[in-house]
Amino acid sequence: MSTAVLAGRPAAPFVLPARFERVPALAAVALLPWLAVLAVCHETPWVVLDLVELTALVTLDALLRRRSPAAAVAGAAVALLLAGDALADVACAGPGHAVLAALVMAFLVELPLAVVCVLLGRAAAAGL
Repeated sequence: MSTAVLAGRPAAPFVLPARFERVPALAAVALLPWLAVLAVCHETPWVVLDLVELTALVTLDALLRRRSPAAAVAGAAVALLLAGDALADVACAGPGHAVLAALVMAFLVELPLAVVCVLLGRAAAAGL
């Protein structure tokens, strides 16, 4: 338990620097080439999942710009989608290098992005 809680004061929430507010929009743009690759390879289920992620990221970006309290829900939704995508990628990957690539993507891209989206949503909802 933090010392602030023990002293009867609420703990200050962790707030990301302002430059992180563009991360959802940048992630959405970065997702576009990957969507094209998946579409060319006829990977329809993955295209649909990534289109939902793209929509959620753009929605989160719009809510962050408006400082809407709904950004907390959108950030949580994006995080859930990204965590589910990471889990599905690892679970469906073949043996060897495919599993390694899925794990690297999960731990270096998808899960950190999920954490950033949750923190941005919480900060917007708190008016920070």
